[in-house]
Amino acid sequence: MAGGTHEAMPDERNAEVFVYVNGEFYPREEARISVFDSGFLVGDGVWEGIRLRGGEFAFLGLHLDRLFEGAKAIDLDIGMTRHEVIAALRETVRRNGMDGSSEGVHVRLMVTRGDKKTPSQDPRLVMGGPNVVIIAEHKMADPEVKERGVRLFTSTVRRPPPDTLDQKLNCHSKLHEVVALIQALKAGADEALMLDPTGAVATCNATNFFIVRGGEAWTSTGQYCLNGITRRMVIELCKTGGIPVSERAFSLTDVYGADEAFVTGTFGGLTPVVEVDGRRIGSGARGEMTARLSELYAEAVVRATA
Repeated sequence: MAGGTHEAMPDERNAEVFVYVNGEFYPREEARISVFDSGFLVGDGVWEGIRLRGGEFAFLGLHLDRLFEGAKAIDLDIGMTRHEVIAALRETVRRNGMDGSSEGVHVRLMVTRGDKKTPSQDPRLVMGGPNVVIIAEHKMADPEVKERGVRLFTSTVRRPPPDTLDQKLNCHSKLHEVVALIQALKAGADEALMLDPTGAVATCNATNFFIVRGGEAWTSTGQYCLNGITRRMVIELCKTGGIPVSERAFSLTDVYGADEAFVTGTFGGLTPVVEVDGRRIGSGARGEMTARLSELYAEAVVRATA
């Protein structure tokens, strides 16, 4: 049975990777962050997941734009320039012998507000600068998941409005998404579909959601979902490829009657959705539009890392 979109193929090389922590490198088993870290205590931080191909990071500029914009929004000083962040990323993959890898490397860049002198929400209690961690791993999406697709279950947990927790922030505060995923798993699905406060479809717990109806790709308004880099690329590829696409409010009724559905994310790219709440979507297999956009996206990644 297929797993979720973040299901990765086992790779024993990951046991030996070196992890970047605040400018130093540590073997995986020795990499540590303090129990007083703001991210551990209250989920206070921002992060990015970045794909490496041929020694180059895919869409790195877009990822750094989102990282620095999110940090500014929560008044977190990363303590590094864009150039310094890029240098740290490159040194991490170089140190792990990944700088010549053709594919299958995924990098997680995490920045928290730093260590507190005592457990508390108060940012004034931070001692020193932020904590910056970079984990690079050999990770390939399970091809069986992409072939068979995923099944979604609509969670009762809603995506919050921007005045509660702006979903455009790629932050460490993910508990609402975790609870949504747990509901989906308990229901026998692979991942969760989440609605916005109005009852319209918003996104999935860890990926962005699209449906195809009558040859047109639909995704949510973007007000209640992460501004995913892959989501953005798919929208742009539709526009340049002559494929009708719209960001709009739509309901579960629209989803159940869709011709196709798929989710997007940096790690898995495009993954077909074959079932939502027990309803088969389209033919119950990867559709023509999903296949075409998958090819266009793969070509875009190659161009971005050439």
